[in-house]
Amino acid sequence: MQSYTIGQAARLLGVSPDTARRWADAGKIPTLRDETGRRLIDGRDLAAFSTELARNGNGEEDASVTSVRNAFPGIVTAIKLGDVAAQVEIQAGPHRLVSLLTREAVEELGLEVGMRATARVKSTNVHIDRV
Repeated sequence: MQSYTIGQAARLLGVSPDTARRWADAGKIPTLRDETGRRLIDGRDLAAFSTELARNGNGEEDASVTSVRNAFPGIVTAIKLGDVAAQVEIQAGPHRLVSLLTREAVEELGLEVGMRATARVKSTNVHIDRV
């Protein structure tokens, strides 16, 4: 089974390495040590923890309610406005998401570069590649 360092686990969970380290220190994520002393997280344990984390939410009281399950909280990095359409880019951890929407929607949401936003993805097809 594949194992992950604290930093790799943090990237996969979308949190800072310090947060992942605190969770490991508190025993929320089981760890083991490799021959060099680095703490590692077993892939199965990380998968179970990430599922539990998603099920229990991130604890934010002002989180919106939606039926869309694939949420990518991040920061707006670019906005390109046309006469009718707009393109918004969000960096969510290692993921760059680009959305095409109306200019009116961008203005109604008050989106600006540098502000927090969540991209929500709903698709009928999801492809999985083994890494």
